[in-house]
Amino acid sequence: MTATGRVADVFADAAVRGWMHAVPVSGGRAGVDVGVGADDPVVTASVYKLPLVVAFCRLVDAGDLDPREQVTLDPSTRTAGPTGVSQMSDPVRMSLRDMARSMMAMSDNAAADELLRRVGVDRVNETMRSLGLSSTRIVGGTSDILESLVADTGTRSPAEAFAAIGDNDSVVFPRGYDPVLSSATTPRDMTTLLSAVWSGAVLSADQTAFVRAVMASQIFTARLRSGFPFADVVVAGKTGTLGAVRNEVGVIEFPDGDAFAVAVFTRAARADALLPRADAAIGQAARTAIAELRKLA
Repeated sequence: MTATGRVADVFADAAVRGWMHAVPVSGGRAGVDVGVGADDPVVTASVYKLPLVVAFCRLVDAGDLDPREQVTLDPSTRTAGPTGVSQMSDPVRMSLRDMARSMMAMSDNAAADELLRRVGVDRVNETMRSLGLSSTRIVGGTSDILESLVADTGTRSPAEAFAAIGDNDSVVFPRGYDPVLSSATTPRDMTTLLSAVWSGAVLSADQTAFVRAVMASQIFTARLRSGFPFADVVVAGKTGTLGAVRNEVGVIEFPDGDAFAVAVFTRAARADALLPRADAAIGQAARTAIAELRKLA
């Protein structure tokens, strides 16, 4: 069976629809890849924060933003979320670059939306177009996702909306599940972006190192990291989650210097908030694809 077939089996066994792409960044054979629906449009969920951090870092490189600028995030106006500043009770003052770090390391929604306000949706999309990523389109931040989710479910709050889409006895298909109506990309666009960042072709040396470091410090380990549970393997990733949607994109770096960009996007058959098999399928699919690429090197 081909690697593509084995990856498809991983998705089927976990009861998810899956799309993925993996490609060597360094150490592999040029021109080889493994993909399942690599050019199909998929919703980003919080994976949109990767294009955002790249656009932010390019503004820093251009001198248009001072990464040390201090911003106060007030609980009365900041975006809700399960991690980071979103969970704090009091006003939090931090720099723009620390907001970027919190956004990438723990998917901090409050930090991400403030950073998006500073960078601008148009600038993020212009940056993606300038890099040739024509299938990547950001339409808004997390607050926009939550607002549409509440409207689509006919509920009164994000908490009620998530409860509604998590009910397997109801039929709800919010805009956040549709790549035509929400922020979207393709697996290939994301591996192309990751490869460009890792090679130093997109940002200065300082900003390249920053992005690589903040992605390597990500706290979530149930997805890509589950496929590479080794202390000497670096997994630098960014997750995305919205109801049945579970994604992660990142770069896997091995101690021999080989590195691979991988992007995995899934939508589960069930809408439960906790689906360990769906999470693990992301790591298993990535491991299957990268094992094939290392064999071909």
